Amino acid sequence: MNPITFTKQSYIIDGKPGFLYSGEFHYFRVRKSAWRERMELFKKAGGNCIATYIPWLIHEPTEGNITFAGEDHLDLEGFLKIAQETGLRVMARPGPYQYSELVYGGLPRWLYDGYPALHARRLNGESIQRGSVSYIHPLFLEKVKRWFDAVCPLIARYTISQGGPIAFTQFDNEAMGVHLWRGSADYNPETMGFGKSGGRYTRFMQKRFPCLTDLNTAYDSAYERYEDVRPQTPGLPPRTSDTRRKKDYFEFYLGTVAEYGVILVEMMRSHGIDTPFIHNSANPDMNAFFIETVDALGSDFLLGSDHYYNLDQNWNQNNPTPQYAINVFYSNEMLRLMGFPPSIFELPGGSCSDWPPITPHDIKACVLANIALGMKGCNYYIFTGGPNPPGAGLTTDLYDYGAAIGSEGEIRPLYDVVKEIGHFVKDNSWLVEAEHVSDFRVSLDFDYARARQYEAPLTGIRFSAEQAWKFTRVGLLTTAFCSSLSPDFIDMRSDEWLTDLSTPLVVICAETMAQSKQARIVQFLKNGGRALIAPVLPRFDENLHPCTILSDYLGSPELEANDGQQVRFNCGPVVNIFDNGGVSYTQAVPASGKVLGIDEFTNKTISWMSSPTGGGKVVFLGFHWMHAKNEQGQMLSWLLKELGLIQRVICSNPNIWTTLRRHADKSMLFAMNLSTSDMEAEIDCPKNDDTPGSKHHVALKAMTVLMMDPVSGKEI
Repeated sequence: MNPITFTKQSYIIDGKPGFLYSGEFHYFRVRKSAWRERMELFKKAGGNCIATYIPWLIHEPTEGNITFAGEDHLDLEGFLKIAQETGLRVMARPGPYQYSELVYGGLPRWLYDGYPALHARRLNGESIQRGSVSYIHPLFLEKVKRWFDAVCPLIARYTISQGGPIAFTQFDNEAMGVHLWRGSADYNPETMGFGKSGGRYTRFMQKRFPCLTDLNTAYDSAYERYEDVRPQTPGLPPRTSDTRRKKDYFEFYLGTVAEYGVILVEMMRSHGIDTPFIHNSANPDMNAFFIETVDALGSDFLLGSDHYYNLDQNWNQNNPTPQYAINVFYSNEMLRLMGFPPSIFELPGGSCSDWPPITPHDIKACVLANIALGMKGCNYYIFTGGPNPPGAGLTTDLYDYGAAIGSEGEIRPLYDVVKEIGHFVKDNSWLVEAEHVSDFRVSLDFDYARARQYEAPLTGIRFSAEQAWKFTRVGLLTTAFCSSLSPDFIDMRSDEWLTDLSTPLVVICAETMAQSKQARIVQFLKNGGRALIAPVLPRFDENLHPCTILSDYLGSPELEANDGQQVRFNCGPVVNIFDNGGVSYTQAVPASGKVLGIDEFTNKTISWMSSPTGGGKVVFLGFHWMHAKNEQGQMLSWLLKELGLIQRVICSNPNIWTTLRRHADKSMLFAMNLSTSDMEAEIDCPKNDDTPGSKHHVALKAMTVLMMDPVSGKEI
C-alpha cells in the first residue's frame, strides 16, 4: 500500500492527485464481527481511508494496567489488520484527548480525579472544567509518555512503511477546546512558571521585552523583576494596556500549545512512527490559533478543520445555510494560505443529538458546498457507530449518531449520499488540482482572526480588529457572494501577492494593523496594484504603538467618526445604501483624490479614489455594514469595477451562490441554493479562455448544490 502524501494544492494517492475520502470508524464501538463488512461498504462508497480514536480511557482503566487484548473493543491490532486486508488506509488518533462524547474527553478517570495538580486553571486559580488538564504540566506529560510508550509501538508496526495501513497519525484532538470552550486559556501556575526565574512565562516576557522599562511602558506597570510579571490582576478596572497584556498572554498560551504538539510528535517519532502528523482545528474560528503549531512542526504536519452545522440546539442553524457557507469558505482559504490542501477532518456524517434532525438531503448539500468552496479531503464523523464500552459514554450508551451505517449494520439512506459523492470525486479527480477562478482578492489578517480572545473595548479605538474580522464575513464576503463576485484571500504575512496585479485587492482595516502589513500594502500600491480599503485607516500597530505608514502614503487623510446621526449614503450611481454598520467621514480628500460617495444629509465624503505616488490606484470606503440590502452589493460591484474588476460569473439571483473551479482545460461551475425554497436563475459564465460564454437557466431545489459544465450548461 502506497503512502498518502500532500502538497499545498492536493493529496497524492497512489502516485497521482486524489481526493482523501475518509470515514470515522471506532473499533471500540463496533463489534469485531462487523468490522470487515462495514469497511467493505465504505470502500464500495468510494472510501480510501478510515479514522479511529484510540481512547486512553478504555485501554488503561486503572493506572498502570494498559491492555490491547481481551474483549473486542480493545483489539486495536485486529482492527488494523482487517483495514489492511480491506485496502483502506487509516488515520490513527491516540490522543491523549479524543473527546468523542467520552467521559473526561477520553482521558482515564484516575488521571484527572487522582492528580489535581495537573488541572487546567483559570486566572483566579479555579479548575476550568471537569476533565480539562494543563497540556504541558510535567506530571501530565509523564503520564502521557507512559501511555504513548504502550500505544505508539503498536501504531508504528502498522504504518504504511512497515506494510500496514496507517497513513496519518493525529496528536491530541481539537486542541484548546477543553480550555477556550469554557471561557479561559490555561493559567496553571506550575505549567506556566509564574514567578520563576526559569519559568516559561518569565522567559517569554524576557524575550518579548528585552528591556524591563519597555514592558512597564506597555503594561502601564512598575515591575522591578521579570519574575513579578503576571498576565493580569483580577478585580481591577480594565485599562487599554490590559489589551496588550491579554494579547501577549494569549500568544504565549498558543506557544505552549505548539510546544505540546512538538512534545507529542517527538514521543511518537521516538517509537518509529514515520507518517505525516495531523491535527484538527475544532472549527473555522480556531484555525488561526494554530499558526505557532504549524511553524513549529514543519513540512510533515497537516492541519485540517472541523465543519459542523448542527449538533444540538445551540447551533445557529439546523441545516447548511449561507452563513455556514461563508464560514466554510474562509476556513478553507485559511488552510490553503497556511500551506495545506483544505481538509475537513470532521465533516458531518450524522449528529450526536437525535434532535434537531440531520437528514441525508442536508448532508449532501453540506458536503458538496464544502467541495465547491475548496475542500480537497474529508473525514465523515461518523461513518458507523455502536454501543460505547461500559461506563465510557458521556451522552448515552449507544453511539449511533444517525450515521450512514447504523449500530446494527443497517444501511441507511445517508449511505447512498456518501456513495454518490464518493463516486463523484473519483470520477472528477481533476477537481483536487482545480483552483478557484476569482475576480478580486481579500486581505486575510490572522491577527484579526484571533483578536476576539483578547481584545477589550479600547479607549480611542473606533474600529477594532475583532470588528474588522466580523465585517469581513457578515459584510464583505456575504455581499460578494450575493452579488456573484468571486473572492480569494491573500495572506497579509506574506510577500507572495505583492507583484500580482491581475485583480483588485480589498483590504479590510482596523485601526490597529502590524507595521509590516501596512508596509506591504504600500509596496503593492507602488507596484501598480489596485486596492479598495475599508472602513478605516490604521493608526496603531499590533502592539498599540502609533503607526500610520499606510495613511501617510495615502496623503494622511483625516477621518471623522459619525456621531450617531442618521446617514443617507450615495455612492456613484447607487443611492440610499443601507447604513447598518457605521460610517467614517474623510474631512479632506487627498490632493489627487476624487469623491465617489457622500452622505446626502451632511454632504460629507464617505468614499473617494486617488492615485498615490508610484502608479497604483486606491478607493477608500469609510463604511462598514452587515449585508442586508441589494444596494450594498451594487455599491461593492461598482467600486470594484472602478478599480478594473472583470466579473467572471454573473448570476441573476442573489440567493444562488456560485463558484467556478478550473484546472488545465477542465472547469466546473457550482451553483448553491442553501435556502429553504426552490430557486431559479440565469447564469453567465466565461469559457476556459475567459472569453464570454453563454447564459444558462438553472432551477435548484431547496438545499441543493448543482454541478455543471460552464460552457455547455450540462449538469454533471
